[in-house]
Amino acid sequence: MSHVSVKQLAMMACLGAFSLVAPPAQAETVVNEVFPIVFSTFVPCANDGAGEVVTFFGDLHATFQVTFNNGGGIHVKMDSNFQGVSGEGETTGLKYQATGGLGQDEFNTHAGMEETSILNFRVIGQGPNNNFLVHLTFHTTVNANGTVTSTVVNSSVECQ
Repeated sequence: MSHVSVKQLAMMACLGAFSLVAPPAQAETVVNEVFPIVFSTFVPCANDGAGEVVTFFGDLHATFQVTFNNGGGIHVKMDSNFQGVSGEGETTGLKYQATGGLGQDEFNTHAGMEETSILNFRVIGQGPNNNFLVHLTFHTTVNANGTVTSTVVNSSVECQ
């Protein structure tokens, strides 16, 4: 089963809006949007190292730059960051702030698809030793036949 992230939903909504009208070749459109978000993540450094799930609420600010090329392909670049995203630990009730965000996502379509995503965010908690840093770099390439020809994932999670 495939999971769809907040970033992917936002990008699909944006592309859906662009597909309503056939744009001229080499057209570029920039869209600036704010999406309400809710997500939960496990923070392993919380609760004296026992960890806990933290549920966050707030907004995701995203800027989409979409270019349609002469060959019928699409190039999309999205930059995003959290705005006013805060949460509460489900076990301890401690308050947390999420900073950073989904970072950058860029993909191209034309006789296949290529996507690169960079995600960086911090979870900052009350008290000592319960801050959490997440970094993810993801790249995939799909050929014109729909076959995935490469996938690279680099990630790190660090308690601070």
